[in-house]
Amino acid sequence: MRFGRDGIAGLIGLAISLFLLPFSFGLPRLPIVPIGPGFYPALVLTFMAVTCALLVLQDALAQRRAPVAVPQAAAEPRRAYGLVAGAFVVVAAYIGLLPFLGFRIATVLFLVAFQLGLERPATLRQWAVLAALAVGTSALAYLAFEKYLSVLLPRGTWTGW
Repeated sequence: MRFGRDGIAGLIGLAISLFLLPFSFGLPRLPIVPIGPGFYPALVLTFMAVTCALLVLQDALAQRRAPVAVPQAAAEPRRAYGLVAGAFVVVAAYIGLLPFLGFRIATVLFLVAFQLGLERPATLRQWAVLAALAVGTSALAYLAFEKYLSVLLPRGTWTGW
């Protein structure tokens, strides 16, 4: 059976997740906390295994349907080095501003800046969706970690938030 790039990436991801999954079950359980330290890694690795398996299946079906073509000289893919460098700059700025602005504000700004680096919204509706997703993602992460899991997130020295 032939696999394309997606199938090969899916097989690699599936192998990694299935290799690491037993280790997450072997993490010690804490008697005080109902959800132990192995719960979230097991959840993520299971999700990764399922999605990688679906990717392999999707690629296998696509390879079966695709007509056999005579290989031609493929056009060189467009490289996006500037986009990669911009992403590193945005992540570095986020890390640098986190102690000063705090998790909630810095995360909203990070998500907006990262999305703007990927693709600038063209309409007012797209701007509203961008803002809602940035604020919503930051709020959801704050509620999940700070309130539900009792993980202290960074407070800003400038904002106290």
